[in-house]
Amino acid sequence: MAVNILIVDDSGVMRSMIQKSVRMSGLQIGEVHQAANGQEGLDALEKHWIDLVITDINMPVMTGEEMIGRMHERPEMKAIPTIVVSTEGSQTRIERLKHKGLKFIHKPFSPEKIRDTVKDVLGSEVFNESGA
Repeated sequence: MAVNILIVDDSGVMRSMIQKSVRMSGLQIGEVHQAANGQEGLDALEKHWIDLVITDINMPVMTGEEMIGRMHERPEMKAIPTIVVSTEGSQTRIERLKHKGLKFIHKPFSPEKIRDTVKDVLGSEVFNESGA
Protein backbone atom coordinates (compact mmCIF):
# COMPACT_ATOMS: atom_id res chain seq x y z
CA MET A 1 0.00 0.00 0.00
CA ALA A 2 1.53 3.30 -1.10
CA VAL A 3 1.31 6.10 1.45
CA ASN A 4 0.39 9.68 0.49
CA ILE A 5 2.29 12.18 2.62
CA LEU A 6 1.88 15.87 3.41
CA ILE A 7 5.00 17.69 4.60
CA VAL A 8 4.33 21.07 6.22
CA ASP A 9 7.29 23.34 7.04
CA ASP A 10 8.05 26.97 6.27
CA SER A 11 11.55 25.99 5.11
CA GLY A 12 11.73 24.55 1.61
CA VAL A 13 15.12 23.04 2.45
CA MET A 14 13.66 21.27 5.49
CA ARG A 15 10.70 19.97 3.44
CA SER A 16 13.20 18.53 0.94
CA MET A 17 15.29 16.95 3.73
CA ILE A 18 12.21 15.31 5.27
CA GLN A 19 11.05 14.07 1.87
CA LYS A 20 14.50 12.63 1.11
CA SER A 21 14.63 10.93 4.53
CA VAL A 22 11.20 9.38 3.99
CA ARG A 23 12.20 8.14 0.53
CA MET A 24 15.41 6.62 1.95
CA SER A 25 13.41 4.83 4.67
CA GLY A 26 11.92 2.23 2.33
CA LEU A 27 8.39 3.50 2.86
CA GLN A 28 6.09 2.70 -0.06
CA ILE A 29 5.33 6.27 -1.16
CA GLY A 30 2.45 7.38 -3.34
CA GLU A 31 2.10 11.14 -3.64
CA VAL A 32 4.08 13.68 -1.60
CA HIS A 33 2.48 17.08 -1.08
CA GLN A 34 4.18 20.07 0.50
CA ALA A 35 2.92 23.17 2.29
CA ALA A 36 4.75 26.19 3.74
CA ASN A 37 2.36 26.79 6.67
CA GLY A 38 -0.61 25.33 8.48
CA GLN A 39 -3.20 27.06 6.28
CA GLU A 40 -1.61 25.66 3.12
CA GLY A 41 -1.50 22.30 4.91
CA LEU A 42 -5.24 22.40 5.60
CA ASP A 43 -5.88 23.39 1.98
CA ALA A 44 -3.83 20.38 0.81
CA LEU A 45 -5.73 18.09 3.20
CA GLU A 46 -9.01 19.25 1.67
CA LYS A 47 -7.79 18.62 -1.91
CA HIS A 48 -5.84 15.35 -1.57
CA TRP A 49 -6.08 11.98 0.13
CA ILE A 50 -3.37 12.08 2.80
CA ASP A 51 -2.28 9.07 4.88
CA LEU A 52 0.41 10.80 6.97
CA VAL A 53 1.16 14.41 7.94
CA ILE A 54 4.67 15.47 8.94
CA THR A 55 4.64 19.05 10.23
CA ASP A 56 6.72 21.72 11.90
CA ILE A 57 5.18 23.71 14.75
CA ASN A 58 6.54 27.24 14.39
CA MET A 59 5.45 28.70 11.05
CA PRO A 60 3.96 31.98 9.83
CA VAL A 61 0.28 32.40 8.89
CA MET A 62 -0.85 29.31 10.87
CA THR A 63 1.32 27.24 13.20
CA GLY A 64 1.47 23.48 13.05
CA GLU A 65 -0.27 23.26 16.42
CA GLU A 66 -3.16 25.39 15.12
CA MET A 67 -3.37 23.22 12.00
CA ILE A 68 -3.48 20.06 14.11
CA GLY A 69 -6.22 21.61 16.26
CA ARG A 70 -8.29 22.33 13.15
CA MET A 71 -7.64 18.80 11.86
CA HIS A 72 -8.95 17.37 15.13
CA GLU A 73 -12.17 19.40 14.76
CA ARG A 74 -12.95 17.68 11.44
CA PRO A 75 -14.07 14.04 11.42
CA GLU A 76 -12.48 13.34 8.03
CA MET A 77 -9.07 14.63 9.21
CA LYS A 78 -9.07 13.74 12.89
CA ALA A 79 -7.63 10.25 12.48
CA ILE A 80 -4.81 11.13 10.06
CA PRO A 81 -1.54 10.11 11.76
CA THR A 82 0.64 13.16 12.40
CA ILE A 83 4.33 13.48 13.24
CA VAL A 84 5.74 16.78 14.49
CA VAL A 85 9.33 17.59 13.43
CA SER A 86 10.51 20.74 15.19
CA THR A 87 13.24 22.56 17.10
CA GLU A 88 10.62 23.23 19.81
CA GLY A 89 12.26 23.41 23.22
CA SER A 90 9.22 23.82 25.45
CA GLN A 91 8.72 20.49 27.24
CA THR A 92 5.20 21.61 28.20
CA ARG A 93 4.26 22.13 24.56
CA ILE A 94 5.86 18.85 23.51
CA GLU A 95 3.97 16.95 26.21
CA ARG A 96 0.71 18.65 25.18
CA LEU A 97 1.25 17.45 21.60
CA LYS A 98 2.17 13.93 22.70
CA HIS A 99 -0.96 13.85 24.88
CA LYS A 100 -2.97 14.43 21.68
CA GLY A 101 -1.45 11.23 20.28
CA LEU A 102 1.23 12.87 18.16
CA LYS A 103 4.80 11.68 17.75
CA PHE A 104 7.58 14.26 18.13
CA ILE A 105 10.99 14.37 16.42
CA HIS A 106 13.56 17.01 17.33
CA LYS A 107 15.47 18.82 14.58
CA PRO A 108 18.13 18.02 13.58
CA PHE A 109 17.09 14.43 12.95
CA SER A 110 18.57 11.37 11.31
CA PRO A 111 16.90 9.49 8.45
CA GLU A 112 16.75 6.51 10.84
CA LYS A 113 14.71 8.54 13.35
CA ILE A 114 12.22 9.46 10.62
CA ARG A 115 12.03 5.80 9.49
CA ASP A 116 11.56 4.44 13.01
CA THR A 117 8.89 7.01 13.90
CA VAL A 118 6.95 6.42 10.66
CA LYS A 119 7.12 2.64 11.31
CA ASP A 120 5.84 3.26 14.83
CA VAL A 121 2.91 5.32 13.50
CA LEU A 122 1.97 3.36 10.35
CA GLY A 123 3.35 -0.12 10.98
CA SER A 124 6.03 -2.02 9.07
CA GLU A 125 3.66 -3.39 6.39
CA VAL A 126 3.88 -0.10 4.42
CA PHE A 127 7.62 -0.51 3.99
CA ASN A 128 9.39 -2.31 1.17
CA GLU A 129 11.06 -5.59 2.07
CA SER A 130 14.48 -4.02 1.55
CA GLY A 131 13.59 -0.92 3.62
CA ALA A 132 15.60 -1.20 6.83
